[in-house]
Amino acid sequence: MPTCRLDERVGEVRERVRAAGWDASVAVNQDRVVFGLLRSIELDAAGETSIEAAMRPGPSTFRPFVSIEYMAKYMIEHELESSPVTTSDGRLIGLLMRQDVERVARDLSQKKGLEAPGS
Repeated sequence: MPTCRLDERVGEVRERVRAAGWDASVAVNQDRVVFGLLRSIELDAAGETSIEAAMRPGPSTFRPFVSIEYMAKYMIEHELESSPVTTSDGRLIGLLMRQDVERVARDLSQKKGLEAPGS
């Protein structure tokens, strides 16, 4: 998952992110603490724009112990296409994609529906 620094420019980050097949990047500091998120609309900003100016500051994040069902519901209700997963001190673990969360939550729900009561 692509990351960028606050002092980088959108043009260089956009090129790197899209070349890697992504449409989002997480803005982090040297300790990988999350400061912001750039989705496709922010990556389309003028190339000389700083990441700090273009990013969505303070993005919604999840901790790794949160249930997949909760994450799916939250992302759907808040129309989030992606969300960083962080430690309790804000260090980036990964980027959760809504399409993946929805698929896994749906699969889990179907599996639970097939289980016999009490099993």
